[in-house]
Amino acid sequence: MATPLTAQRAGLMLCHACGLLSRPLAGAHASACPRCGAGLHFRKPDSVVRTWAYLLAACILYIPANVLPIMFTDSVRGSQHDTIMSGVIYLWSTGSWPIAALIFFASVMVPLLKILGLLVLVISVQRRSTWAPQQRTRLYRMIEFVGRWSMIDIFVVAILAALVQFQALAAIQPESGAVAFGAVVVLTMFAALAFDPRLIWDPVRSPVEAP
Repeated sequence: MATPLTAQRAGLMLCHACGLLSRPLAGAHASACPRCGAGLHFRKPDSVVRTWAYLLAACILYIPANVLPIMFTDSVRGSQHDTIMSGVIYLWSTGSWPIAALIFFASVMVPLLKILGLLVLVISVQRRSTWAPQQRTRLYRMIEFVGRWSMIDIFVVAILAALVQFQALAAIQPESGAVAFGAVVVLTMFAALAFDPRLIWDPVRSPVEAP
C-alpha cells in the first residue's frame, strides 16, 4: 500500500500565524515565514511537555477560580463578596435564568470541559492510541475555537468596575478569584496552542511516516 504524502515529506511548512504554505531551505528543520516573519517548524517543539505544564497549572488554579470571590461590591445597602456560583444563584433566583445558565456554562462548564478534553488528547497521544483520530482532531479544533469565549465573567467584572464611578454610593472591585479564573482561561488557551494535533495521526500512519 502506498505511503500517504505529508507536508513534511514534501518539504513544506505551514505558518501558524498567517497560514502561508512555504518551502524552507533544503535540510532546514526550522525557518521564518517569508510573508509575516513568524517562526516555522515541521512540528511544534516539546508539544506534549508544554501542554502538560499548562494543563497542570490550569487544573491547580481551577479550584480557587471557582471558590474565591471574583468581585467585591460596596454600596449604601452593604458590601458583599461574590463568587461565580453565588452570582449564578442570584441571577437564577431573581428570574434571570437565561443569563445565569449562560454564565454557568461559559464560566464553569466550558473551562472544565476544555481541561478534560485536552487531558484526553494528551494522554491518548502519549499512549500512541489509534482510537478515533478524526473525532479527536475535531475535538481539538473545537477546544481551540471556544477558548476565547470563556472570559465572560472577567468581561462583566471589568465593564461593571469601569462603569460604576459613584464612589459615595457604590464601588465594585475585582477580587483574587477573577485573577485565578483569567489565568485558567489563558493557560487552557496556551495548552491548546502548544498541543500538536499531528501527533494524533502518528500511530495511524505507516511506521515509515512516524517521526
